Amino acid sequence: MLVLITDDERNIRESLKKYLGLEGIDSLCAETGEDAVRLLKQESFDAVILDLKLPGMSGQEVLDWMRDRGIPAPVVMISAHGQIPDAVAALKTGARDYLVKPFDPAELLVRLRQLVDDKRRENLLEAEKRIADPGGLIGRTEAMRRLSARIDRIAASDVTVLITGESGTGKEVAAREIHRRSPQASEPFVAVNIGGIHEGLMESELFGHEKGAFTGAAARKQGLFELAGRGVIFLDEVGEMPPPLQVKLLRVLQERKIRRLGGSIDIPVGARIVSATNRDIEALVRDGRFREDLYYRINVFRLALPPLRERGEDIPLLAEHLLHKLSVRMSRPVPSVSPEAVEKLRGYSFPGNIRELENILERALIYGGGKEIRPGDIDIRRDAGAANTAAEGGEPGGTGSAGSGNFVSGSIASLEELEKRAVREALARHRGNRTRAAEELGISRKTIINKVKAYGLE
Repeated sequence: MLVLITDDERNIRESLKKYLGLEGIDSLCAETGEDAVRLLKQESFDAVILDLKLPGMSGQEVLDWMRDRGIPAPVVMISAHGQIPDAVAALKTGARDYLVKPFDPAELLVRLRQLVDDKRRENLLEAEKRIADPGGLIGRTEAMRRLSARIDRIAASDVTVLITGESGTGKEVAAREIHRRSPQASEPFVAVNIGGIHEGLMESELFGHEKGAFTGAAARKQGLFELAGRGVIFLDEVGEMPPPLQVKLLRVLQERKIRRLGGSIDIPVGARIVSATNRDIEALVRDGRFREDLYYRINVFRLALPPLRERGEDIPLLAEHLLHKLSVRMSRPVPSVSPEAVEKLRGYSFPGNIRELENILERALIYGGGKEIRPGDIDIRRDAGAANTAAEGGEPGGTGSAGSGNFVSGSIASLEELEKRAVREALARHRGNRTRAAEELGISRKTIINKVKAYGLE
């Protein structure tokens, strides 16, 4: 988090900077409104602390300047006792909060974090609403035609859907397609990765909390079920949901109501629930790790996605779509794919499915950099799928040589060694980001944390 501190009193600036620094928050300081404007032109701040009375350009004028230019950073206005009416006026013209001097820095910290968190959630929802078609279903194979027909049949209803399929097959894309084809397409689509949320924060994220519900809960916060409105809430990796939350989700499905953490009032919710998992959820039920009654509630309609190895004819279409998306992101011309490169891709089994295809094409863009992707640009690594294919005694697509993957100290690597190597290399590629590494490997964030501990990769 980067915060701009604007105050003409040096001791306030320096003490706030030091306090925020102790909490791991970076900050820059401005003595005048003109200095603040200069810094706002240079940096993207997560929040701004702004003194109302400044020499020259006032805090209100800085706020007006930010509003006129659409600078989205939330502003906390600080003022003296006699300036409260001015601070209230500032709230009406764009400030998100205000404090009266002298104030407790700890209170300011709580409010800053709350404002930044709320702004990120607003950005997420706004981004979701603006994505009219994030690609949709791509493919002409019989399996994809059947899938599209099934989505057409269920989109018009509000039936609860469970999407199953291997990691990387496009379960979120299918969920978005259900939403896009439904009468509620103009309502929000909120995607929640259950495996990516810390267990202690999950209830607050899903159902919200009331002020004072726990330490740091300085204000009421809406949960994602409320923010989804009458749209769709997509619960990805629902099989990773801890048992206490399973009980609460069952109640939502039965009663269509939620209760915020620390609250006493039931709040009706109208969002359609679409869940997804790459786990054998029936096995989880048999093992007692997933409630049977909840399983029947989320599994009203089952939508099974085919793996990419059963959709070889769709690879050219998928490659074209993914290359266009990647080229836009990397500010590069969109290359074509040579017939020989297509055949190399079609000869691979893709244990990581579409997500793995995207990773391969991203590497091809970096390696090749030309107008056409050729076979030499296609680097099929033995990472995410190595353990799966080794367990079957087969090669992952028949490419590469013994020296490139499955041999350790002159002998075939054990499954554990392959798994350890896959986790280590994925973490290295994503600079230690466990969520991104888990997504690449097709496992939950909780699982990769356990693997890191088990293999001593801290």
